[in-house]
Amino acid sequence: MKNNIIAILLGLVVFMLGSCEDMLDRFPKDKLIPQNYFHTEEECRLYTNDFYSMFPGGSAIYGETADIISQTTLTSEVLGNRVVPSKAGTWNWEKLRDINFFLQHSGNCEDMAVRLKYEGVSRFFRAYFYFEKVKYYGDVPWVDRPLASDEAELYKGRDSREMVMKNILEDIDFAISNLPADKNVYTVTRWTALALKSRICLFEGTYRKYHKQGEYAEMLTECVAASKEFIKESGYSIYNSGSTPYQDLFSSLKANSTEIILARAYNSSIALTHDVNGYLVSSTMGRPGLLKNIANMYLMADGTSFTSQIGWETKTLPEEYVNRDKRFAQTVRTPGFKRIEATALSAPDLAATETGYQLIKFLQSAKYDGYNSSTNDLPLFRTAEVYLNYAEAKAELETLTQEDIDLVIRPLRDRAGVANLSLTWANANVDPYLSSAKTGYVNVTGNNKGVILEIRRERTVEMLMENLRYWDIIRWKEGKRFENAFTGLYFPHPGEYDLNSDGKIDVCIWKDAKPSTNASLMYELEKDIFLTEKDHGNILLHTDYARKWNEERDYLYPIPTDDRVLTQGSISQNPGWEDGLNF
Repeated sequence: MKNNIIAILLGLVVFMLGSCEDMLDRFPKDKLIPQNYFHTEEECRLYTNDFYSMFPGGSAIYGETADIISQTTLTSEVLGNRVVPSKAGTWNWEKLRDINFFLQHSGNCEDMAVRLKYEGVSRFFRAYFYFEKVKYYGDVPWVDRPLASDEAELYKGRDSREMVMKNILEDIDFAISNLPADKNVYTVTRWTALALKSRICLFEGTYRKYHKQGEYAEMLTECVAASKEFIKESGYSIYNSGSTPYQDLFSSLKANSTEIILARAYNSSIALTHDVNGYLVSSTMGRPGLLKNIANMYLMADGTSFTSQIGWETKTLPEEYVNRDKRFAQTVRTPGFKRIEATALSAPDLAATETGYQLIKFLQSAKYDGYNSSTNDLPLFRTAEVYLNYAEAKAELETLTQEDIDLVIRPLRDRAGVANLSLTWANANVDPYLSSAKTGYVNVTGNNKGVILEIRRERTVEMLMENLRYWDIIRWKEGKRFENAFTGLYFPHPGEYDLNSDGKIDVCIWKDAKPSTNASLMYELEKDIFLTEKDHGNILLHTDYARKWNEERDYLYPIPTDDRVLTQGSISQNPGWEDGLNF
């Protein structure tokens, strides 16, 4: 509560500073006299608290689509129909100006401990800011001080990705050294900084490797070191209490500090809410559903793949969830599912999910179903990600051992009720489903191919709906996955279906003549619903879109034309993007 109130007060302070968002030209010298500010911890805290607004909001966190969740409207990235914009929110430099302004004047604070702490906060957010820019645009201009509107550097070109990443690491290392080590689920700490460094270095190391952009081992080694320091010293662990610990971790109103390192706080009493319940149960908010190719990735309890089971292709939902990774039934509605505080079973509602795999991750009780009424905290960094980063980086470096797997993969599988991963078995028995161009990842090679694929599987099901998947696809150079068919539940023939085995008919699929039925939902084949084999098969989605991924262009976003014009071409356009400008 205290942190949220401070954030609101800070918003008023920032509003008073005024704004101008063209490139880096924002200097509030007429509204705030630097010499009179930043002398106390309270002043430093109020100013830097605004930086937290850089983190994604609710819909960006839980609304992730990419190739794991389908909605009625696909993103332009997945559709392949992006165009060069005149402006873009992702090419916005206002927050960098604010960060650099603080760092320029933080020396006003004579208490060195306080000063270093908030310089650590600021450099954490500068590292985060630039990491986001590099993900979207590659090479970007590096600026580490406030610029006046008449300075030539305001119109500089892009610096190299390597130079920017070097500076990012310097910033995050400073933050690690100077942020407090006390745990706090709502403010950045040393542990948040280590988690961010782990994320940054894994992304950049694997991006360089799979995009063939030079030396990558140093970045992966930095990821391993940061992750190991976090694992050994932070005191965080994998939450594993109760009968449904994975589900409970996300539906809890307040972030669970056993595993969650940093969360975005929500509280209805001060109008901080989001709409995850509406997103998951409404028929008018996109009808999101897990895609079949991801549902297939959940292992059997004994550690074998679902796709190695006889007849897996034609299993219906009541059949396919049996003896599976418990995360499956704690992520989507399966037989036996009850909503929080409910007594009745709830079947998948095809009116609210177009794939039939209706999501329950983050879902709270029905009293939060009203418009924008959800108040459960949303995680931004959690321990499971650091564990997975460590395993993946070591696997890519070919230094992964079974002891490493026991340290970081086993706790996740123990929570999920799945047998532990064996390094030697995985490499000797590469899963054809995970290595297929149609269903898996084609770019993985080498001695650790099998275990890298298994770690990617683990990451996919563990981190689902946490705003990481699209960027995983980008760094792995697997954008062609977006062109694959989007499918859902399997239906063997037209007829009535009890989707959760409770004795009640949930949906009727019919053709030719409309039948008499007690089903609450009825869908006519080839009109209301489409199946892959016409009169049977998996739900088939978005057949009216010719999705196309351009391997030579689409891994980076286009630079907005307004900023290209502003710099008279000093900011060059990314490869493959045509913006009509002659510079």
